[in-house]
Amino acid sequence: MTPYLPRTATAAGTGPSLFCLPCAGGGASAYAGWQQALDGLGAGLRVQPVQLPGREERAQERRFTELAALVEEMDDQLDDALARPHLMYGHSMGAFVAHALVLRRQRRGAVLPRALVLSSHRAPHVPPNRVLDPDADDEALAARLAELGGIPPELAGRRGFRSRYMPLVRDDLRLCSGTLPKEEIEPLRVPLHLFVGAQDRLVPVPSMDAWSAHGGLGTTLRTLPGGHFFVRTHQNALLRHLTAVARRYGPVPAR
Repeated sequence: MTPYLPRTATAAGTGPSLFCLPCAGGGASAYAGWQQALDGLGAGLRVQPVQLPGREERAQERRFTELAALVEEMDDQLDDALARPHLMYGHSMGAFVAHALVLRRQRRGAVLPRALVLSSHRAPHVPPNRVLDPDADDEALAARLAELGGIPPELAGRRGFRSRYMPLVRDDLRLCSGTLPKEEIEPLRVPLHLFVGAQDRLVPVPSMDAWSAHGGLGTTLRTLPGGHFFVRTHQNALLRHLTAVARRYGPVPAR
């Protein structure tokens, strides 16, 4: 058992697992309702929210601020689970981490997901735009996060909340601050399915479209209503599309 998978999937059937990675400042609880919703859509997926260190029940653990160190540990901790048929989904920071994890596994010849589903993060070779600046003070960072819909404005105005939550957000933003040189791009041997909010001010559509350089087995991009956190405001639409993606890759072969 690994602390990266604290919640047991309860989906019936023999479909692949869907490993879900959270946004900056987020945790596994962001996907708490997905199993029931996807079951209702007949997706046949076993939802596996991934819990990163330093949040929720892992709040006392050291947080990572270096991407390579995080994905090395994730690769080791999740290797057994990822050896079985699966898809992987990451939103915002989760998309950046998911790509890095799959790339590491590709380079060492490990089992890869049937599909990689990414939403609301710039492609790794696109420089960050600093809309969310990890060097900003707590008040400014919280206000900008509230503008994007990441936290309620009333929480952004509370000093106690900012002092507890902003250090986590800041470390996560630093985790995603790197840029991959274009000459180091290695297309993944995995289909990419991309989603972005039409009103996203943090990740405009061209930044999401740039992921096509990383998709060695084809890339699709769909724009959904909403902003950076359309995954919350238009969750049902996203889950319908995820169901279609799951059906595209079929059931797990019988053994």
